[in-house]
Amino acid sequence: MTFLDTSDLKTEEISLRLDHTAEADPVRGWVPAYYFDILDRTGQKLGNCDLRVGHTEGLYYGGNIGYAVDEPYRGRHYAAKACKLLFELARRHGMDYLIITCQPTNLPSRRTCEILGGKLLEIAELPADNDMRVQDGHTHECIFRFDL
Repeated sequence: MTFLDTSDLKTEEISLRLDHTAEADPVRGWVPAYYFDILDRTGQKLGNCDLRVGHTEGLYYGGNIGYAVDEPYRGRHYAAKACKLLFELARRHGMDYLIITCQPTNLPSRRTCEILGGKLLEIAELPADNDMRVQDGHTHECIFRFDL
């Protein structure tokens, strides 16, 4: 896969600054990924987000997009705004849908998925060998689908 120019991933309120990319790792079942800082108009870092390009069984549970907004900046929908920019990048890669997941108890993340118009496919029990279960002790994930 060729990584694309991401310098235009911005709105009047936020921009995504590419931190780094990661090539696919077929042995581990990982797809290529972009990693960004979320910045406000002044260049202040608000959090981070990433886009994993492709679909695998692992990504069904882990999602194509991850995001985190730093504590002082929460409650302003920066995660949803960043996801909208990542949706555009995913479209450029020919993706027609994305999966975003979160723990059932993570109400702010669930709300972000709802604001973005995601369809809750299920609250899935993670397979016994899933990294999130083995390493983090998570047992279930809400699986949201976003048609692009």
